[in-house]
Amino acid sequence: MGTSHVSRRAAIARAGLLVGGAWAGLLLPAASQAAEGAAPVRNGTFSFCLNTGTIRGQKLGLVKEIEVAAQAGYQGIEPWVEAIDTYAKTGGSLKDLRKRIGDLGLTVESAIGFPEWIVDDDAKRAKGMEQAKIQMDLVAQIGGKRLATPPAGATKEPGLDLLKAAERYRALLELGDQMGVTPQLELWGFSKNLHRLGEVMFVAIESGHPQACVLADVFHIYKGGSDFNGLKLFGSTTIQVFHMNDYPSDPPRDKINDSFRVFPGDGVAPLTQIVRHLQAVGGPKVLSLELFNRKYWEQDALETAKAGLEKMKATVRAAVG
Repeated sequence: MGTSHVSRRAAIARAGLLVGGAWAGLLLPAASQAAEGAAPVRNGTFSFCLNTGTIRGQKLGLVKEIEVAAQAGYQGIEPWVEAIDTYAKTGGSLKDLRKRIGDLGLTVESAIGFPEWIVDDDAKRAKGMEQAKIQMDLVAQIGGKRLATPPAGATKEPGLDLLKAAERYRALLELGDQMGVTPQLELWGFSKNLHRLGEVMFVAIESGHPQACVLADVFHIYKGGSDFNGLKLFGSTTIQVFHMNDYPSDPPRDKINDSFRVFPGDGVAPLTQIVRHLQAVGGPKVLSLELFNRKYWEQDALETAKAGLEKMKATVRAAVG
């Protein structure tokens, strides 16, 4: 992975920057975390968010998706940047949309985008960084806090140098500092790179940036082959948003894809173990329901959103009371 030129002392020093921050976050009381801009703690350690991919197939449009999330009882919304861009380009006011979201009692906890910030090709990476800037601006205008930044463009060929990925992630985080939006390093289970918990943790640590964080997902952790016990090693602020879903026992791991995601509790994922790990590491966690099940897309969007919320809450109740 290209680590031979880095001294052991230098690697440890850089790792300590993030690990120290993680332990500091673990030890901070809730009031201190809130003072530093962490999401407020609701329902104990967890709050509940709707990723609009869950009802994307109904083709409601962004405004209606937001209204559905509010009507269903969610506290947060996780829209796709593509939908925000379409809304703005078709004459919608992002300022008015931000107010509408707030009036409905929702927060924009994250947004889904795919800038190619991590690729080896310099020209493509520069274009990806510019795309990330545009996406962060859109997210910021509607009051969003974070942007999902998976290894888009680096999924088919293995062998990505993780130290270079860490340098690129730091550059992305520094851009996020300027834009007021935190890029979350997203694990993609189907990718040839950054598909395991250890890989995203390595890149986050080696970035050496205090805002480094990881966006993990039940399905993607399973698909990528990591053990869910690895979640115990994350700090209180390392995972801020966590994508909730479940998966069936069939098809097997090597054949399963996003379309097989099901409601939490309707599959075989060890959700009680997962939720307990997330609670144990401390800090507020936003549980965002992200599904791409075409059967759900054929159903009423509000009923789907309501069912997903209740199943997430039932999962948390079963795990932590």
